[in-house]
Amino acid sequence: MKLAVVNGILVHADSERLEEAGLLISGGIIESFLKGAEVDALVRTQEVEILDAKGLLVFPGLIDMHVHLREPGQEYKETIRTGTMAAASGGFTGVACMPNTIPVNDHAAVTDYILRKSREKGFAEVYPVAAVTVGSQGKQLTEFGDLLRAGAVAFSDDGRPVSSSQMMRRALEYARVFDRAIISHAEEPTLSGNGSMHEGSVSARLGLRGIPAEAEEIMVYRDLALARLTSARLHIAHVSTAASVELIRRAKEQGISVTAETAPHYFTLTHEAVDGYNTSAKMNPPLRTAQDMEAVRGGLKDGTIDVVASDHAPHSSLEKEVEFERAAYGVVGLETILGLTLKLVNEGVLNLFQALRLLSSNPARILNVPGGCIRVGGPADLTLIDPNARYQVNVRSFLSLGRNSPFDGMTLQGRSVQTVVKGRVIRLPRRTEGDPY
Repeated sequence: MKLAVVNGILVHADSERLEEAGLLISGGIIESFLKGAEVDALVRTQEVEILDAKGLLVFPGLIDMHVHLREPGQEYKETIRTGTMAAASGGFTGVACMPNTIPVNDHAAVTDYILRKSREKGFAEVYPVAAVTVGSQGKQLTEFGDLLRAGAVAFSDDGRPVSSSQMMRRALEYARVFDRAIISHAEEPTLSGNGSMHEGSVSARLGLRGIPAEAEEIMVYRDLALARLTSARLHIAHVSTAASVELIRRAKEQGISVTAETAPHYFTLTHEAVDGYNTSAKMNPPLRTAQDMEAVRGGLKDGTIDVVASDHAPHSSLEKEVEFERAAYGVVGLETILGLTLKLVNEGVLNLFQALRLLSSNPARILNVPGGCIRVGGPADLTLIDPNARYQVNVRSFLSLGRNSPFDGMTLQGRSVQTVVKGRVIRLPRRTEGDPY
């Protein structure tokens, strides 16, 4: 049966315009735009499913290009099923999952497993990111060609930096052959050491070992230099410092093929959120200073930073409800990223079209996956958003298994009310207390 999305306002990032029109969808593809009498005629047709988007913005499907689904190997933290449920709840029709699973996604068999499970259990498209090196150990490159043929879309040792400059150079050169991006976890591990938060006044007051901003910035500089040397595509993940933003801005001005992402916690919170030894505010890279936060916002506004990604990193209470220095790094974010990005729109930092590019068209372009725009013949991946909905973040209502969010209790405006994936209206199961899905 065909699907008609009617009465909504289509948001086009490429031409920066809003359009009052409907969409006719068939076989997972947008067949045509609908206007006026065409919509009325379809509403009376028994052979077309109608999705009424009255009062809603219709975005091309949102894509989160940096998530941790934990499966295989750590299903007690998250599964492909629960992670994609959280994605759909948050408005995302596609997610790119990082390779630090158990086993690491460093062979085609693991990539195939992730894709097979996503087809069987998923509520959103899953795009596997494969490891740069075997076991993410930084010693031997993985077989990029085999992994791409299996369905990988990019390469990263996220969670660990590729410490060897020679190895990173080889990885960039190898990826250039396939026109794919290397996603850099920019961290100089001998500087970050055993630190657990940003090195500064708050860490000194709390008596916690710190991670200096330079631990990120030195590796950003190195990777930009290697991208210039190799003419390869480099993507810098989770940018958190003012100097990193400026280094990326200058690299783009020089024509280096670099893109970058940040996460909502870096443009919403500072290291002050750790006060009280709040483990929900522990992530890597850590929350930085107010100056860094403002620089990240500036980078989003002027296009230096191309993508907002959640870095969704669910953990159980076993890893989070412990002493701060022993707690795991990471926060969940799939169900708050849209509202936090729209907060920047409501505050006048971004406009609606910039937000759409950050959450949809730019991730699609960088990963070279379908989507990112609404066009005839394009994939019928859509996110329907109520821009006026006000709500309070409640971690107990999350569909993710993770509850480790520093945004619990925050009031936001603007949320997804429906996603459509390949023409299929996604209907999420209702959760009951204690239900493991």
